[in-house]
Amino acid sequence: MTEVNGVVSESLPNMQFRVTLDDGREILAHLAGRMRLHRIRVMPGDKVKLEMSDYDTDKGRIVYRSS
Repeated sequence: MTEVNGVVSESLPNMQFRVTLDDGREILAHLAGRMRLHRIRVMPGDKVKLEMSDYDTDKGRIVYRSS
């Protein structure tokens, strides 16, 4: 797993988000289970840390919200 930083640009149904990465790419990301469990809200404009698979770089999992 690779960790990258990005900014949430759009909120989609089913706890999915469109995230713009620091390098300019846009990917689809879902909320990690621990964040769902603790009901951490993620809004457009929030800075987030994502985990991405080395094999599929179009999807990711949000694991941390900065602000």
